[in-house]
Amino acid sequence: MPPEWAPHERTWMAWPSAGYTLGDTEEDADVARATWAAVARAVAGFEPVVLVADPAAAAVAREWVGRGGPTAHGIEVVEAPLDDAWMRDIGPTFVVGDDGRLGAVDWVFNGWGAQSWATWERDARIGAFVAERAGVERIGSDLVNEGGGIHVDGAGTVLLTETVQLDPGRNPGLSREAVEAELARTIGATTCIWLPRGLTRDYDEFGTRGHVDIVATFAAPGTVLLHWQEDAAHPDHEVCVELEGLLSSARDARGEPLEVVRVPAPKTLEDGEGWVDWSYINHLVVDGGIVACTYADPQDDASLAVLEATYEGPHRVVRVDARPLFDRGGGIHCITQQQPRA
Repeated sequence: MPPEWAPHERTWMAWPSAGYTLGDTEEDADVARATWAAVARAVAGFEPVVLVADPAAAAVAREWVGRGGPTAHGIEVVEAPLDDAWMRDIGPTFVVGDDGRLGAVDWVFNGWGAQSWATWERDARIGAFVAERAGVERIGSDLVNEGGGIHVDGAGTVLLTETVQLDPGRNPGLSREAVEAELARTIGATTCIWLPRGLTRDYDEFGTRGHVDIVATFAAPGTVLLHWQEDAAHPDHEVCVELEGLLSSARDARGEPLEVVRVPAPKTLEDGEGWVDWSYINHLVVDGGIVACTYADPQDDASLAVLEATYEGPHRVVRVDARPLFDRGGGIHCITQQQPRA
């Protein structure tokens, strides 16, 4: 699996069309549509976007992403039945073979561990749909996994959390060794760095039970960006201290130690539902840029400057207010999936 900063062919997204993702009112639905469209248009400023929409919502999707005029690259809307709109998790994970050919790992998706509120019969087919539409080899897997549950450095190292891949609701009875063997077969991971858990809010009713992509990510081989909650009143402070210690003592697939770069969390600690898990880690690296989460928070500027300074090469940062995404259970990274250039 190439790192996210490797050149992209395009980015895949899915369009919100039903249920809690849209919300209870038409006003809520328009907020969701506006936010998904803003992310699609931001990404299309750097590279092409393919947006999968349920047939019943395809016309609405085309109308919303077309607002504001043409983008630097196109946004193509294709139709397939959907339950939800979190493409990082329902879509495939793209990999590149030794011969340079592109493949797409089609994980088993079961609604983030068969959660009572989730439906996934349609979403479980999206990995195969995207692989076919992209014209690449589908690589099947029996592992229940989501793209938000892994981050790689492109050199054989993967970050993951014990509460996701070893979740009894996902892979009951599966050993750590079995997970590692399947990740070696599918994405070429030779070194797995297991984090004990994710952020606190992610274990609430509508959470993923610990996705790594709001906690930590690679910015280069040997360099990890870590969500950093400075305020000891927030329960994520202890989580971050524990993760920093673990990552600082880990070694990557090359046998090298990791440099851990703190990315300070927003100053906002709570919203109407409790402790927030707002995170700048949940960004998307695109060709020549970073599409980043903001929160109308005093910390926005400083933390985005950390991202910009840590990634190699010039990166133009484009901001999207991610509060409507996090209100619905995710962020920018969660609704996007990059397809690397073969």
